[in-house]
Amino acid sequence: MKKYVIILAGGRGLRMETHTPKQFLLLKGKPILMHTIEAFYDYDQEISIILVLSEEYQSYWKGLCRTYHFEIPHQLVPGGSTRFHSVKNALELIDKHSIVAIHDGVRPLVSRDIIDSVYSAVKKGRAVCPVIPVSDSLRIKTKIGTRRVDRNNYYQVQTPQVFASKFLLSAYLQPYSEEFTDDVAVVESSRRCQTIVVDGSPENIKITTPADLVIAEALLDLRCRS
Repeated sequence: MKKYVIILAGGRGLRMETHTPKQFLLLKGKPILMHTIEAFYDYDQEISIILVLSEEYQSYWKGLCRTYHFEIPHQLVPGGSTRFHSVKNALELIDKHSIVAIHDGVRPLVSRDIIDSVYSAVKKGRAVCPVIPVSDSLRIKTKIGTRRVDRNNYYQVQTPQVFASKFLLSAYLQPYSEEFTDDVAVVESSRRCQTIVVDGSPENIKITTPADLVIAEALLDLRCRS
């Protein structure tokens, strides 16, 4: 089946404390977003890449592509007011019989193994996402304070999240809800299907703060040495 990846890069990244949106900040000499796109292109050069970007930054992105001689084929789609609406815009370009990954534009260190595992696992179900165990202790709010919860019952969710297109397209016909914090939540709400989880990686970080950018640089250095 035809493979797509929708890369979401419509945010402004206020926690990064820079005037430049975080997806355009340099990581090892080129914009973060280019690393992200390259990860999927290197996995499969036939994959259809859809980049969701705010309309006000599309000209800026095209200029960066010229500056860095970035020629990986991709289609641009305008971002929406929320993640849900951004994905919905991108789905207008999706074939009905295909496999669709949705990935955060600021997760540039996603590995080939993770990409392969989520695309492969979707054949067994309708929704797939990578997860990692929670290592910190957790507490939950209650009416009288907080109480401990068993961290072994929880995972941190990552992207790419992958779906059979017919279920994804159907799910995004429903009205938006604030409970839709990621894409598997949308599909589960619509189809009430069970999500398959596969192993993610602590290295598949989402760059949201200046410290994350430092960590990403160090992780790329380690990859170059190995």
